[in-house]
Amino acid sequence: MKIIHVSAECYPIAKVGGLADVVGALPKYQNVEGHEASVIMPYYNIPFTQNNAFESVYNGVIKMDQVAYDFEILKPENLQLGFDIYLVKISGVLYKEYVYSRDDVERFMAFQTATLSWLSVQSELPQVVHCHDHHTGLVPFMMQYCYDFKQFKEIPSVLSIHNAQYQGWFSHDKINLIPEFDKEHIGLLDWSGNINPLACAIKCAWRVNTVSPSYMEELKENANHLESLLSHEAPKCIGILNGIDTEVWNPEKDSYLVKNYSLQKATSGKKANKKWLCNTFNLDADKPLFAFIGRLVYEKGSDLFPEAFDQILNNEDVSILLLGSGEQSTEEKLLELKERFKGTFNAFIGYDEKLSHIIYAGADFLLMPSRVEPCGLNQMYSLRYGTIPVVRSIGGLKDTIVDMEDGGFGFTHEDATVDQIVAAVKRACLLYKEQKEFKRIIKHIMQIDHSWNRSAVAYINMYESITN
Repeated sequence: MKIIHVSAECYPIAKVGGLADVVGALPKYQNVEGHEASVIMPYYNIPFTQNNAFESVYNGVIKMDQVAYDFEILKPENLQLGFDIYLVKISGVLYKEYVYSRDDVERFMAFQTATLSWLSVQSELPQVVHCHDHHTGLVPFMMQYCYDFKQFKEIPSVLSIHNAQYQGWFSHDKINLIPEFDKEHIGLLDWSGNINPLACAIKCAWRVNTVSPSYMEELKENANHLESLLSHEAPKCIGILNGIDTEVWNPEKDSYLVKNYSLQKATSGKKANKKWLCNTFNLDADKPLFAFIGRLVYEKGSDLFPEAFDQILNNEDVSILLLGSGEQSTEEKLLELKERFKGTFNAFIGYDEKLSHIIYAGADFLLMPSRVEPCGLNQMYSLRYGTIPVVRSIGGLKDTIVDMEDGGFGFTHEDATVDQIVAAVKRACLLYKEQKEFKRIIKHIMQIDHSWNRSAVAYINMYESITN
C-alpha cells in the first residue's frame, strides 16, 4: 500500500512537540510491515535544513488569491530514516526560521496546495493520504472538491487529531486562498462562522483517529466547540494509541546517555545518569529525583508547579529537576523557586534533546499533571528507561499508566490540582523508601511494550477498511 503522510513537523527535521515524534516513526514501522510510506512537510529555514544537503526533485507553481508562487520539492541527501521524506520549499512563505507563528494561514495553505499539486503529477497516486492536525486539514476537502485535484476524488484520506484545541480558524475573507472548488460544498469549510480546517477535515476525511482511545471519548465532551461534530461523525472515528520508536528510545544504545544500560544493569545504569544530573544541577543523588520535561503551558498543568513544588520541597526530602519553557509568568516563578531551594530544585528553561534523554534515564519519577494529554509520549519514554510516571489520569495517560493501588506500576491522580500532585508525590516517596519493591517496579516497566509495531498494524487495518 502506498501511503503519504502530510505534516507540519517530522523528527529529526523539525520538532515542536509529539506530532514530530509520531510522524518521524509511524512511516518507518509501516514500511517494516511491507508498505510504502513516505512523508511530505514544509521546508523551514532552521538548523537541520541549514546543515544538510538536499536534492531537488520537482519545481512547480501554485496560485493563491491570484498571486503566483514558485515552489520546489526537495529530498534530503544521505538521511536514513527508514522512509522517504520530501520538503516543500516556497521562498518568502514557508521558508521561515520557525515552524509556527501567530498567523500561519497563508503558509500552511500554500503548503497544502503545493503538496497536492506535486502529488497530482506523480506517475502513481498514493492509495492513502494521511493528514496530521489542522495544518493539513484542508487537504481532504481539496481532494474531493477542488477542480485542479479531481484525480484524488476516489483516494481515501485520513485525519489524525493530535490536539483538538488548535484548529487553524480563519476568516471567510481569505477563502480565495483555497484553489477553485465547487461552491455547492462551501458549507463544509465553515464552523461557527469561520473557515475551520480541523472541523473541515473531520467532515471530509474518510476516517478520523485520535492518538489514544480515551482522548477520542473525551473529545465528545470537551473539544473546543467541536463536540457535536465529533459525536455526529462518530461512526468513522477511532482511537489508536501512539507508540514510541524503540530504536531511538533504547537505554542500551542511546548515544545521549552518560551510561547505557540493559534490563539487567538498570540499577547501575540509572544511578550513573542520576549522578551526572545531580552533579550538573547541584542536587543530592541520594534523594528521590522527580522530573518534568515539556512545555510550560496551561494544558500541561505547569502553572500548578510553583505552588506544588513549594509544598513538596518544604515537606518532603526530595530533589526536583525541570526541563521546559513556555508561559513567562510560570518561568519567572520557577526561577524564583530555584533561588529559594538551591540544592533541591533546579530548572533548565529551554529545551535540550540530549538532556531530555539523560533525565528519562536518570530520574526516579516523571511528573505529568496534564489538563489535556491526547496521548502523551513522555510517559512511554520514561517507562522504557525505568522511570516511574506520576500522572493525571486523562487521555493517553489513562490508557497507559495503571496506579500502584490497582496492581499497577505508576501513580495517578484524578484532577489537575496542587493538592493532588502533592499527594501523588508523597505516595511515590513511600515507594522509593522500599528499595526492593522500587527496583522491581523499574524492571517491570522497562519490559512494557509501547513500540510502534502494534500501533502501525492498527493504522494499516484502518487504511484497509477504507481502501477495500
